[in-house]
Amino acid sequence: MKRAFKYRFYPTPEQAEQLSRTFGCVRLVYNKALEERTRAFRTDGRKVSYLQSSAALTAWKRTEELGFLNEVSCVPLQQALRHLQAAFANFFAKRARYPVFKSRKRSRASAEYTRSAFRWSGGTLTLAKMDTPLDIVWSRPLPNRAKPSTVTVSKDAAGRWFVSILVEHEIVPLPSVEAAVGVDVGIAELATLSTGEKIDNPRCERADRRKLAKAQRALARKGKGSNNRAKARTAVARIHARIGDRRRDHLHKVTTRLVRENQVIAVEDLSVRNLVRNRSLARAVSDAGWRELRTMLSYKSAWYGRELLIVDRWCPSSKRCSECGAVAESMPLRLRQWSCVCGASHDRDVNAARNILAAGLVER
Repeated sequence: MKRAFKYRFYPTPEQAEQLSRTFGCVRLVYNKALEERTRAFRTDGRKVSYLQSSAALTAWKRTEELGFLNEVSCVPLQQALRHLQAAFANFFAKRARYPVFKSRKRSRASAEYTRSAFRWSGGTLTLAKMDTPLDIVWSRPLPNRAKPSTVTVSKDAAGRWFVSILVEHEIVPLPSVEAAVGVDVGIAELATLSTGEKIDNPRCERADRRKLAKAQRALARKGKGSNNRAKARTAVARIHARIGDRRRDHLHKVTTRLVRENQVIAVEDLSVRNLVRNRSLARAVSDAGWRELRTMLSYKSAWYGRELLIVDRWCPSSKRCSECGAVAESMPLRLRQWSCVCGASHDRDVNAARNILAAGLVER
């Protein structure tokens, strides 16, 4: 299967300037092609194909106004048109909304290079229009005899540079085990397992909330368009990046452990989009990263030969007794311990995790 390996790198001033120019040209080509396709559909009622957009790009390069597009590699520009074509395909298939323009301030700065636009030799990566290889920090090795097919270079809001290398990689499934576990996500504890174990929630955003608030107040005092405002915006972005990195690292460790130790994992199908509309819970739910937790469990289970069971969100997992199956009339959030009419005493979260596992096995 194809798998991407992401690394941080440190460009030279010349490389940073070339990449920044490439990001701008990619954004310009995407927006201009989107504008042309939208105008053609609204005025003439016709659809513009990728080949027509590619021919238009060639014409733009020949003009005096857009002649600077020839200063960067042509491959990332063509890839921008392919991404636009995929966006329209998703729109017409009703999988996504109508494509929107890329913003210089809010959109992700990235450029994609295919095999003809980079040179991979002896573990060094050199992009088109560059004389020296990228100074990549190899935090983990690539698979043996890996041959990159696509390279994506990006820069985040905190000013960090990353390169994502796509290679063909054979993942060996883990040995089968007999264990099965139900997972109930929460806020006080990130996850409660049907075995009775509770996994702590690091609350990464809460830990840096004071520092983030101070940086945001400093940003609000800076004049719009000034260099000081740009520096303050970068300071805020760095704090957000640190929070995101810590959260993602914790989620990777938790999900990898669950996948390694259990053959079957049952989780609840929660609608995080609706939950964050609650003003009282939105910050805590977002900080926990429930959606990312499920996403990681999904692809890691597929990689390593595990089974992920999704339980219907309307299943009364908290109100149902895991011993006799009786369902309580109400179960407010403040009630963490409760007793059933059958005499069983329950921890709310452990009981819910056991019911999630049972419901998943039944639906399976």
